[in-house]
Amino acid sequence: MNSFIGKYTSRLDEKGRLVFPAPLKGVLSPDSDMRFVVKKDIFRRCLEMLTYEEWTKETDEMKSRLDFLNPQHARFWSYYTSETFIVRPDDRLGRISIPRELLDYIGATKEVVFSGCVFKIEIWSKEEYEKGQISQNEFIAIAESLSQSR
Repeated sequence: MNSFIGKYTSRLDEKGRLVFPAPLKGVLSPDSDMRFVVKKDIFRRCLEMLTYEEWTKETDEMKSRLDFLNPQHARFWSYYTSETFIVRPDDRLGRISIPRELLDYIGATKEVVFSGCVFKIEIWSKEEYEKGQISQNEFIAIAESLSQSR
């Protein structure tokens, strides 16, 4: 299991490519599958980037919860999987190309933030990342509510 940790900023180049942060890439073993799946986050205006292995686990779990004879479940699955893309850092500079439609979705024009979230990496436009952070008080309130739910 990989553990992606940290926050890193990357600039979009003229062709819309990003340099994948070396500390995040360094978490992977040199012989591991370097494919990542990038998709829209369900609840927030950011992207999720998962290793192909983690994506497979996530989709297997999701499939086990769905009844594909239920039209709502089938539509959910179709939407959930339709806007996913496989990216792979290039060997030379570690750049990745994320489709323009996903970059437009998060409002990325110049800089993005890669935020390691243990099993996944979130990709935000720098502006959205700064706006979307919760306050220290909200963080404490959530932590307290989680401790009370045990």
